[in-house]
Amino acid sequence: MSDAARGSTREDPKPTLLAQAQEVKDAARLIALASTAQKNEALIVCAGLLTASADRILEANSLDISNARKAGTSETVIDRLMLNRSRIESMAVGLRDVAALADPVGEIAQGWVRPNGLNIRKVRVPLGVVGIIYENRPNVTSDAAALCLKSGNAAFLRGSSGAINSNTEISSILSDGLVGVGLPAAAVTLVRDISRESALEFMRLHGYIDCLIPRGGPSLISAIIESATVPYVIDGDGNCHIYVDESADLNMAVEIIANAKVQRPSVCNAVETILIHEKVAEQILPRLELKMPSVELRADPTSRRFLKRSTLATEMDYATEFLDLILAVKTVSGLDEAIDHIRRYGSGHSEAILTNDYLASKRFILEVDAAAVLVNASTRFVDGGEVGYGAEIGISTQKLHARGPMGLRELTTEKFVIEGNGQVRG
Repeated sequence: MSDAARGSTREDPKPTLLAQAQEVKDAARLIALASTAQKNEALIVCAGLLTASADRILEANSLDISNARKAGTSETVIDRLMLNRSRIESMAVGLRDVAALADPVGEIAQGWVRPNGLNIRKVRVPLGVVGIIYENRPNVTSDAAALCLKSGNAAFLRGSSGAINSNTEISSILSDGLVGVGLPAAAVTLVRDISRESALEFMRLHGYIDCLIPRGGPSLISAIIESATVPYVIDGDGNCHIYVDESADLNMAVEIIANAKVQRPSVCNAVETILIHEKVAEQILPRLELKMPSVELRADPTSRRFLKRSTLATEMDYATEFLDLILAVKTVSGLDEAIDHIRRYGSGHSEAILTNDYLASKRFILEVDAAAVLVNASTRFVDGGEVGYGAEIGISTQKLHARGPMGLRELTTEKFVIEGNGQVRG
């Protein structure tokens, strides 16, 4: 019987957070020097270990699921927490996919020679220790570790108390894989102290964490903004909009909106509000209602005239990231009102326009301030895999140092390398 089956949590000794932080920092120096071949070998080995250890992982996960149900956790959250053989295999495939990606470390971003003969290059190097603080999604443990490893960083992981058994098992397997190829086990380290106090301490590990990336809801993001003393990248809310212009192909619009809302409503790139030009509202709204019978519609008075089932939208509805089969609807007079609405309520994540008017699309692209702007495409494409990164560690809604889907390159920084042959400054 595994440790996970013996009690409500695993019983391994819990090192102090500061002791773990020092181990991770030491490991970061070594992992930064690992060759691409060694990092790829580690990822392939770890993928095989995940698949071979599926029974152990599922045993630990079943304990987390049982604890969650006893605590009255919603089924939506439990679904994010739950693992099965298919999901574990997907985690393993994710590791192999990252191994196949180009290694950004050592890439020369720019290079030039000065008149005095100095040879100057900007070279990509790892960030160092990347801290990831995340909620009930144990697959993030392997996803984040893989991206950190391939980009030459140590992964310092702080998951939720609800997934502690699953995360502990997965991180232990990944650490074993690293040791098997001669890399330090601490390059993938999970925080074992799941108290609220440790979460705050984690955010304040100045000198140990080089970049902190939160993966969670508004309360976690607020805590980071209020309490963190280390550099962070906000993976923020996705209050995403789609504006249907008067020139839009309505058949295409119905399919795009349905995809953006229904395919996976619990993710940050799902659409939460649709803005409909008043000249096409009567034509498209009844069709959308028929296309999405499972979606609760909350609409303004004008839109409700064309809908058989809807409730009156409130100010809060337009400001809410539902992460559910709920959609806010508003009829607008045109592009100006649509852009004004997005400026007021948008979270800077992903915004789309559906139009056949070239000038309207160009105005939307120029005037809407978001990490991603789409024309005639679903907001669901704002994803690391879908934009060609192969994988992502999050979607940044801030402007420094990364914005939008964050792949391997966003887990590196640049170092100036200046080579001379005796030059001195006059």
